[in-house]
Amino acid sequence: MGSQNHIGMLLVAMLSVLTSALGASNYYCEDPLVASLPSGSFQSSSRSSDSHSAHFAKLNRKDGAGGWSPDSEDHRPWLQLDLRDRLEITAVATQGRWGSSDWVSSYHLQYSDSGRTWRSYRQDDVPWTFPGNTDTDSVIQHKLQHSIRTRYLRLLPLDGSPSGGVGLRLEIYGCTYKSDVADFDGRSALLYRFNQKSTSTVKNVISLRFRSRQAEGVLVHGEGQRGDYITLELQRGRLALHLNLDDAKPQSSGRHTSVMSGSLLDDHLWHSVLIERFNKQVNFTVDRDTQHFRTQGQEDSLEVDYELSFGGIPLPGKPGTFLRENFHGCLENLYYNGVNVIDMAKRRKPQIYTVGNVTFSCSESQPVAVTFLNSTASFLALPADPGVEGLSVRLQFRTWTRNGRLLSVPLTRGPEPVSLVLQLSEGSLLLSLRGPLQHSAQVSTGQNLCDGQWHSLVVEMKGQQVYLTVDNRKPAVMEIFRLTEGLQRTTVFLGGCPASPNDLAFEGLCTKPQTVYQGCLRLIFVNNQPVNLGRIQQEKPENFSQLSFDICSIRDRCVPNFCEHGGVCYQSWDHFHCNCSGTGYTGATCHNPIYERSCEAYRKTGSPSGVFTVDPDGSGPLEHTQVNCTLAEDKMWTVIGHDHLQPVSVKGSTPRSPYVLIFNYSISPYHLRSLVASSEQCHQEVTYQCRKSRLFDTWDGTPLSWWLDRDGVKRTYWGGFLPGVQQCSCSLEGNCRDMNYFCNCDADQDAWVNDTGLLSYKDHLPLSEIAIGDTNRTGSQALFQIGPLRCYGDRFFWNSASFFVESSYLHFPTLQAELSMDVSFFFKTSASSGLFLENVGVRDFVRLELSTPSVVTFTYDVGDGPVVLTIRSPVPLNDRQWHHVRAERNVKEASLQVDLLPIELVEAAPEGQYRLQLNSQLFVGGAPTTQRGFLGCLRALSINGMTFDLNERAKMTPGMNSGCPGHCSSDSLCHNGGRCVENRNSYVCDCSQTAFDGERCRTAISASFERGTSVTYALQEPFSVMQNQDAKQLQSGARSEAVKSRESVAFGFLTRHAPALLLTAQSSDQRYMAIMLTQNGSLQIWYRLNQERGPDTFSPQSASLSDGQFHWIRMNREGKELYVQIDNAVTQQYSLSPGSVLTPMRTLTLGRIRGNDIADEEVVRAGSRGFTGCLSSVQFNEVAPLKVALQNRASALVSIHGRLEESSCGIASSTNTLTTTHTLSADDSSKSGRGKAPLKKAAQNDSALIGGVVAAVVFITLCALAVIIRFLYRHRQTPAPPVITTKSQRPSMEPPTYRLDLDPHTHKASRISKEYFI
Repeated sequence: MGSQNHIGMLLVAMLSVLTSALGASNYYCEDPLVASLPSGSFQSSSRSSDSHSAHFAKLNRKDGAGGWSPDSEDHRPWLQLDLRDRLEITAVATQGRWGSSDWVSSYHLQYSDSGRTWRSYRQDDVPWTFPGNTDTDSVIQHKLQHSIRTRYLRLLPLDGSPSGGVGLRLEIYGCTYKSDVADFDGRSALLYRFNQKSTSTVKNVISLRFRSRQAEGVLVHGEGQRGDYITLELQRGRLALHLNLDDAKPQSSGRHTSVMSGSLLDDHLWHSVLIERFNKQVNFTVDRDTQHFRTQGQEDSLEVDYELSFGGIPLPGKPGTFLRENFHGCLENLYYNGVNVIDMAKRRKPQIYTVGNVTFSCSESQPVAVTFLNSTASFLALPADPGVEGLSVRLQFRTWTRNGRLLSVPLTRGPEPVSLVLQLSEGSLLLSLRGPLQHSAQVSTGQNLCDGQWHSLVVEMKGQQVYLTVDNRKPAVMEIFRLTEGLQRTTVFLGGCPASPNDLAFEGLCTKPQTVYQGCLRLIFVNNQPVNLGRIQQEKPENFSQLSFDICSIRDRCVPNFCEHGGVCYQSWDHFHCNCSGTGYTGATCHNPIYERSCEAYRKTGSPSGVFTVDPDGSGPLEHTQVNCTLAEDKMWTVIGHDHLQPVSVKGSTPRSPYVLIFNYSISPYHLRSLVASSEQCHQEVTYQCRKSRLFDTWDGTPLSWWLDRDGVKRTYWGGFLPGVQQCSCSLEGNCRDMNYFCNCDADQDAWVNDTGLLSYKDHLPLSEIAIGDTNRTGSQALFQIGPLRCYGDRFFWNSASFFVESSYLHFPTLQAELSMDVSFFFKTSASSGLFLENVGVRDFVRLELSTPSVVTFTYDVGDGPVVLTIRSPVPLNDRQWHHVRAERNVKEASLQVDLLPIELVEAAPEGQYRLQLNSQLFVGGAPTTQRGFLGCLRALSINGMTFDLNERAKMTPGMNSGCPGHCSSDSLCHNGGRCVENRNSYVCDCSQTAFDGERCRTAISASFERGTSVTYALQEPFSVMQNQDAKQLQSGARSEAVKSRESVAFGFLTRHAPALLLTAQSSDQRYMAIMLTQNGSLQIWYRLNQERGPDTFSPQSASLSDGQFHWIRMNREGKELYVQIDNAVTQQYSLSPGSVLTPMRTLTLGRIRGNDIADEEVVRAGSRGFTGCLSSVQFNEVAPLKVALQNRASALVSIHGRLEESSCGIASSTNTLTTTHTLSADDSSKSGRGKAPLKKAAQNDSALIGGVVAAVVFITLCALAVIIRFLYRHRQTPAPPVITTKSQRPSMEPPTYRLDLDPHTHKASRISKEYFI
């Protein structure tokens, strides 16, 4: 079925491409259009003289003054062309004014069908800036990326000549455009009737262009009596395609397919639509945005009876009656399966039936709109004379903004003026009187009025009442107490107020609001008289500011939706933001996973065994899932169960009719593949016991039982051997009961025997199905049990390559990173500079490099010029130690981080380019265009969740080796975030920036607290955070600060006392965060980050934590998203309230708080009691305050009150409480014995027991001897530092972070400056 899907999609794509190619092969549209235009076709905003008029602006002409130049006082010049008919425009060419130093160095294009409302030419959804000329005579021509069809064209110069001014000659290239147009008035339709009663098709192609006056309306509809239908309609300004190919049967209900595309399509502008269907595969294109999807159900054909309707769905037998709202607007070039429907209607063909009034010319009527662009400075002042009946204002508005003043009307003057104010408040309209208290009043109405739709609004003052009506609903009424009796003449202020009211006639009439309405207004009436916006624009510039006239400039920034992984998009007028709650991801576009990629990654953070949520491909498309992590034999195993873990007994099966059992695993097949591919080793135990039941035929070796691998391929080996070898594990071990056979069961004995084995060939795991076929004889029986899939290790974390020639590099396929990209890797080098990676396009590129010994640079260009992010390290990075780099770029921002240095963050321009278009290969460690390649080691390269196999690729590339020499490798394991540091002949674990100690950073640092005990730590930035931020960033708003601000807290505790205050972090301005236990022992987290509101309080679900048992708390905050995990429970997510100001914390307190900086009584009450019990392994970001307090009490950063004593918290001091070995459960570790009753371990005989004891004694003796020799040899060398102990064993991995030393008094790892590798 999957291959059929791909074939169908391929056929649809080939059909589309072939049609376009055939059309393009005979398509020429590059005729010059300006040279033949008369003088009357040229207009301009101004001219410097008659000889500089617009009609002199023809390419290569020297008439007049040699071209057009605007008046020097014209700050918004434009040149307009009337092409006399709608033409297709494909290119534009410009030239400076002849004989002068005037030209246009950059410009915008606008186009219009009416010459009254204008639309900007856009590329990548932003107004496109065309580069212009650099001298007078050169011709600069630009071919449009997508052609435009228009009658009127405007060129708007943005910049002129640096040494002169604006001067222009131009030519437009294109061709005539065939257009068949039909105008629908909202009560009409066209019916295309078939020659037969019904038609059934497996392929459909529908293409059209439309221009709509309303947000609702049916464009295309067809249906069959059996339930098939196709409908294309506008819904709230978006196009919806509904398609059903199945019969209307009960079992088929809910199988219809609906797809939405586009937004704000009721903007009176032309939009194109193309629908291509082949069987179930559909391409749905709206304005160059294509969605590919597959219809639901079983059928492939669309059966439509009698007719297709365009413009509406007429009710049969009732002329002029329609089932749904009709389309109101124009359709152009409407084709159905190659048939020109409008052309046939114009020629009155009998297949076309017209309902209502359909005309074949598109009316140009369009209401002029005004857009309020600025949230503080936009306003429009309209003089008003209240009539006998009072004052009324009527208009339509459209916005995304939830808050802002929409309208104000001064009612009285004097020292205490009173005004009528209408504003948007959280999406509702709030009408209020502003003035002395005796006049204050307010009413509200409407909900969610910031949805981007047009809403009607009427404000009427009649007598002593004001009526507020929204969308023709019941009006809200407010009393105004004789305030209009003496009102003669006033001013209606739409939006804000004039910036300098003293210079105008508005002095004292308008109070400037904090936030002004941003959005569009149209159909404005004051006292039932329409407001002429064009006249105000031309004659009264003092009456408005920061406005855009003609069309509504609203944009839907959530279409397309840039929020990844199911994040919900919300928007204001200028920006969008993503709500990532519940997605398992975080970041500006929900790109970054909050969960670790594997059990092995959780082990590195010190997490215990248990059920964990993992995201196996990081930021890739796979969703997070839950797995069982089990620590055994010093390995962290990922255990994946299935639905048949219990033993299964089989009787009566034959090879032709075998017993078949299918296994469904607890995670999806995609997650299983990712898990197996990323693990070092996987296996699955097959416990198989039999009695007179063979696995292979004893005559010809034909398999009588078999199993299927993950791809559904039949396999006949049963563990212990490589694929293809039909043998069992007893043959490998040489202990089969009958050595004439390769399996115990093949001896066909009338006794229970065992052929248990481990399947360990990763490409075949896990087992998906098993078939048992030889249990139909008398006394035959088989008993089998398939264990869970078990994997350990991370084969990519230490996947590395070493580069020893500057000109060498690796190459991979082009990055797929148009909208988002994250790159992470480790490097170590002794070179002063080098290129990490590079990928380029025609214009765009992305590059990561070591610029100097202490500087890493991330550079990219999406078309607006290079963006450079730089991290400067206070210590050299070419120190032959591993360093971690992570760079990210998305449509909202870009970031760069090296080790734990402060993140460099740059926000993207809101109106800039956002697609990173690359076409070359990805080069790693160098590039063909540079000789400054990288010398050293790279490892663990991951881009957008995809890991790169550097090891294998390096084997085939000259100038480099696979792997990386050195002592920090997959066999070196520093626990709990300890850092592996290489010396000349060994490595050490640097535990100085962890909350642990000991040889491998496994000893938890714990202390007992009494009621009055407190530890206060002065938080300091590791280096100056400001050194990686520019002035623009420092001036950015609260949202930027929210992105940068983060907290990571982890600690363990044991207590029987509640309430209790565990940990408090405070800023310098009385904002704080507190973690406490309530009276009933439940956890509670307090954040007070907004001084004007109450605190945010979060209560994660858990049983009482004051039960005398050891508990572990993990808390991470990314911006305003908070993630909390208690012990092994599922991570719980919370969001801080809007308006929270995320300032850096300055002090951290464990236990009792002193002073009165916290105002919340409940926290103060818990703080006065402090904490009684044991705290362990306290980590706050990069700080371990409890460790500093116990090991360096003289440090100036820490102060201790009360009694503080080191303690083990009732656990073994030499072992991390989070990494203690857990025994396997019965399901995970059950193994069957051989030769006795099913699934019971056979008792070992005495001789085997004695032999085992003797072997163990010999082995222990040899190990002790080796340790003594090693110790004597080591004793001759220089002793290691006291905190970081030299290793003689070979543990398994290093943490992915580089920790900086925040406390100058703590021990630091000594480093040897020379190393044999680099």
